[in-house]
Amino acid sequence: MVLDEVWRGLEGVEALSGSAGGPLRRTVKLILDPLVIRPVQYPSCGGAVLTADGATLLAARIYAHADALRATAAWFTLLKQVRRRLRITEGTAQDLYFQRCFELATTRGYPDPNRDRVRAEALLREIHGFAAGRTTQALKDHLTDPARAALLDGLLTTAWGRRPAPPAAPGEHTEVLRRLLEYAVATRAGADTRPGRRLLGELVAATVGTHTGIELWRRGSRIAVTDLARYHAHGLGLTIHPAPCRPEVGVSASTATLGLPFDRTVHERVFTVLQVSTERAELPPIPDLVTTEIARSCAPWALLGESLRLTAAIGVELALGLAPITPRDPRHASEETADSAAHQLVNSRWQREAYVLQARRLAIHPVPGEQSRLAVIAAELRTPWRPYLRRLWVRLHGRDVREMPVTEPDELWDLLDGVARSVVLDHRTRVRKALSAHTVREPDSARAV
Repeated sequence: MVLDEVWRGLEGVEALSGSAGGPLRRTVKLILDPLVIRPVQYPSCGGAVLTADGATLLAARIYAHADALRATAAWFTLLKQVRRRLRITEGTAQDLYFQRCFELATTRGYPDPNRDRVRAEALLREIHGFAAGRTTQALKDHLTDPARAALLDGLLTTAWGRRPAPPAAPGEHTEVLRRLLEYAVATRAGADTRPGRRLLGELVAATVGTHTGIELWRRGSRIAVTDLARYHAHGLGLTIHPAPCRPEVGVSASTATLGLPFDRTVHERVFTVLQVSTERAELPPIPDLVTTEIARSCAPWALLGESLRLTAAIGVELALGLAPITPRDPRHASEETADSAAHQLVNSRWQREAYVLQARRLAIHPVPGEQSRLAVIAAELRTPWRPYLRRLWVRLHGRDVREMPVTEPDELWDLLDGVARSVVLDHRTRVRKALSAHTVREPDSARAV
């Protein structure tokens, strides 16, 4: 809220702001956090709850970069104008241009609408030249050809028919996965990484991630996850079905209508990879992306990399112990989980969030119809493993496409903790929007009375 208040005091940054006047989520993620606030360098600015000194320093850093932020907004406006003239529709403009606009703002200042239009066009051609034919339109053309679509549908049927059956009884990997999780979080405090690296290598060699992924194919409870059923894909929030089903090839994709991870079509899975890739030329060609995705869709955890499957399994151990709203529900985590350093670290950070306190009040004293968006978020916080694991899978899927394994305990923790921070930030943004919408409606309600 400190950041939101400071931002509203700036003029000329409308292109980087939401409809309510605060900074866009991507403005915070791509510009403010890494380039202006820099919480790693200035930790007093990075907490969920700021001290008076931290709030003062944050405001000072924003105001010190005010001119650069205004110039960034001007460059972004210019790039969008040129983008429309060139009829470029590929990618999300904010993801692709925000940081380049900030770079231009700090090196060249405000753009000249006439002289810098040529520069903007050259920059756009440079950015989108990296696609090298790997565009969402090329993907659609590839998948909607009738003969090719029939061939790919046959490949899907064959691949899914060859999956191994889940074992008669679930395997027991909880203890060793939790031990690796503790080794990973200990690296944050500078602990010796050798034991964790050794255990990580042993579990990858033993294909523990594969075994846990195969267990996801077991038909599970449609109600909840318990310690006795840790790997039910529906209960974990990865599919709406009792067990993962064979995906369709798909004929279209949109980020606004994506299903749960295991319910997405092949088209949607490849589409999301293209959407977030800034240098697509480094990806395989479209036909290879599609056929590899078919193989990936029927693999354990819908991932091909063994270290990434293992990371997903460890993510379950972390996710099932998350408790943003206290007291904990004893059905979802044992005392051993509750006492782990990893859970204490993430939960303590989450429980300090102001919106969690509001959600806790709504859980105790629900208000029918009022602030319904907050009520939805409060409900999500009762099953926090679901948004966490959905976002973790998306991160792991992106790494899998790029063949980026997890090889070090600190890398493992950075990935798991980064997803937790991302979920918290997403909830925080949604709460801010809900409160802003409620504030805007309130005067009208008062006049109606």
